[in-house]
Amino acid sequence: MKKGVNTMTGLKMTTKTLAELRALSSRATSQTTLTRTPANLPYVWDGKSEEDRPLSREEMKTGIAANQQRRGRPTGSDKESTTIRFDRDILLAFKGSGPGWQTRMNAALREWLKTHSTV
Repeated sequence: MKKGVNTMTGLKMTTKTLAELRALSSRATSQTTLTRTPANLPYVWDGKSEEDRPLSREEMKTGIAANQQRRGRPTGSDKESTTIRFDRDILLAFKGSGPGWQTRMNAALREWLKTHSTV
């Protein structure tokens, strides 16, 4: 029996004869398929670790609903998107103050309106 054909099994290299490969091919089985767990078997919880417990259908629905509510922009906001032009130095000063610069710019404009508004 002469060994000579190299095959890959996972990350390990094995050597099989042509006759052995043909025998495996005709049976449609290999070492990998014999050790693989069928996907259609249900998961059975051993009851030991609460972290390994599968979620119930209700828990899954609740988690999905919570994730869907948090996506996207907040609803019910009284803010409006617009395009406005500022002098470069003013914009750089606000942006240079770090994250939240738009909120701080909004607060500065609101403060200005308190003393300059005619409405």
